[in-house]
Amino acid sequence: MNAPESLLSEAARVDDPAGAPPLWRIALAALVATLPRDADGVEADWLRGLADEPAHRLLHRWLLQAPATDAGLRSIAQALNLDLCETVATALALAIEFDPMVGRALAWLQAPVGGARPTLGLLARLCPLLGWGGGGGASGATPARVVAALCDGPARACGLWQLDGESRPLTEQALQLPLPLALALQVPLPAPSAERVGERAAAPWPGLRWLDAPAPWPPSLQQALRAQAAALGAAGPGAVLVLRSGHPQEARDAAAALAGALGWRAIGLDGTPPVGLGPWLTLQRTLPVLLAEGAPGESLRLPLLPGWRGPLLVAAGLDGQVQADVGPAAEWTVPLPLAAERAALWSTRLSPELAQCVGRRHRHSVRQIQQIGRAAHHFARLEAGAPDLSATTASLLTEDQIRHATRQGSPGGLGALAQWLPDAVPDEALVVTPALRAALDALRERCERREGLADALGPAARTRYRPGVRALLVGASGTGKTLAVGWLATRLGLPLYRVDLASVSSKYIGETEKNLAQLFARAEHAEVVLLFDEADSLFGKRTEVKDANDRFANQQTNYLLQRIESFDGIALLTSNSRSRFDSAFTRRLDAIIDFPPPGPQERRALWLAHLGGGHGLDEAQLNRIAAGCDLAGGHIRNATLAAVAAADGPVDYAGLHTAIEAEYRKLGRQPPAGL
Repeated sequence: MNAPESLLSEAARVDDPAGAPPLWRIALAALVATLPRDADGVEADWLRGLADEPAHRLLHRWLLQAPATDAGLRSIAQALNLDLCETVATALALAIEFDPMVGRALAWLQAPVGGARPTLGLLARLCPLLGWGGGGGASGATPARVVAALCDGPARACGLWQLDGESRPLTEQALQLPLPLALALQVPLPAPSAERVGERAAAPWPGLRWLDAPAPWPPSLQQALRAQAAALGAAGPGAVLVLRSGHPQEARDAAAALAGALGWRAIGLDGTPPVGLGPWLTLQRTLPVLLAEGAPGESLRLPLLPGWRGPLLVAAGLDGQVQADVGPAAEWTVPLPLAAERAALWSTRLSPELAQCVGRRHRHSVRQIQQIGRAAHHFARLEAGAPDLSATTASLLTEDQIRHATRQGSPGGLGALAQWLPDAVPDEALVVTPALRAALDALRERCERREGLADALGPAARTRYRPGVRALLVGASGTGKTLAVGWLATRLGLPLYRVDLASVSSKYIGETEKNLAQLFARAEHAEVVLLFDEADSLFGKRTEVKDANDRFANQQTNYLLQRIESFDGIALLTSNSRSRFDSAFTRRLDAIIDFPPPGPQERRALWLAHLGGGHGLDEAQLNRIAAGCDLAGGHIRNATLAAVAAADGPVDYAGLHTAIEAEYRKLGRQPPAGL
């Protein structure tokens, strides 16, 4: 025989010299009997070389013990319950992808139709030769019956292979395997084991991505994952588990860890599944994870995965419903690590005392702790000026470095819905009365101790307790409400995000609630301070329903009132008047802090805090301005900047007087006569 042997043919003989040959070889051997006696050529000689035994004997041996090269084929045939006809068709469609001589022989056998892929017409001739009767005995295995069985069988239905050339007659249409499936069938994975958990194939299905779980997972999460994995494994085929978290990435991490607990890999699925994904998942021992982030009231219908009979995980947000054909889907909200576990995660980077403090104070997830730790080490290297990583990586981090990394990060993906305010506000910049300072300190302590605050209290206090903090800061414009929020965020060591009302609000019905749901969920997970500036525009009073617009506006307010009550993070609201809020809103607040206009002493401190030490005013002039100008802090800032811009040197009394008069005119008021 002059035809070259392929790697596939050689592997079949080497792997199992005494056993059955590959199924594609048995199928082609069955066709040898149909060759004309005078057929010659390379293809005819190659085909005759395959028929060293009758095909039915080879097939019997294959059914008893398939060779190693057909392990993937045998596995998928059993998983999908394929009959002999579909299994043979799959074997031929696979063989041509890796053996050029098989494709050359098939093209010769199918002439003049042409084409190297097996056609339905060729299979209609072949299957009866192998004893396939289509359920009606050998006499019932007509070409039409074979074609109908292949078109209506589970192999085509689940996308194991597809028919190309739909414009042609059925008998001329050819079978084609998706490339990822062909690779998975040719190189089957070894059986799963504890040592192989987390091992993956060389590449995922194109367009999809593997999901990896961060390590290490704290003991409480490991225990919960094992319990969920056991329940999911006992639920049987088609079970659905919805993993919920404030941020999709955390839910994906949990899905990957859950798949690992089951001895599987995890792959993310976003959108319509590609054709043939179900059999590929079975071959790769991969658990599909549907990536979905629903909106309030939104219902997600799970996509069909033909050929997949295992469980399905859904990595979702906190809102929306998931509908499964098998019935209600089980749900699990991924918890945060306990305070002691967070401290243990921090202990590799911080001193024991600081690790305990940070773990108790900040409700971070496993991934967030890793990200903040890496960022803090980066800042530490910058401070040390050490390009050598080993010079600073091994050293413990300081509280300032952790605080800086936490505030400078971009947690939660809030950028589209909220504006990050990176500026730190030191104690010296916040000039308020002693009573107001005490109220702000009390609010800060409430934020720091919000987790576990009700643990030692009675059942009435523990019931429905949420670790969120909601406060309203009320006062006239310029009295320092926004500055106080920045000071609180700085003292807490948390990033501050101001809600962008333009990005949140939408003219489309339901879109505003969807944006707010995403905002609250991401903020809860990210451990940030949310600032609702001029909050009465969102949390205003409900009105009498006169038309559809009033009804939808009230619906939005109702959602906000409910959602902020269940919010687990820190939400600070500012407004010029508390009378603009709905009466039901005040009950949902943990604190309402009034910002009065500054008195003479506070105004003097404000002028000094803005002017600094390089001004040209004496004590008498400074006292005269503080006593006579009843301006709030925001207006004092404006006047100071205007005076500095107009001065050639240090700000003097005349320049500041001019700037103060301009600020009064801007407010529509007369400047004090005493100046």
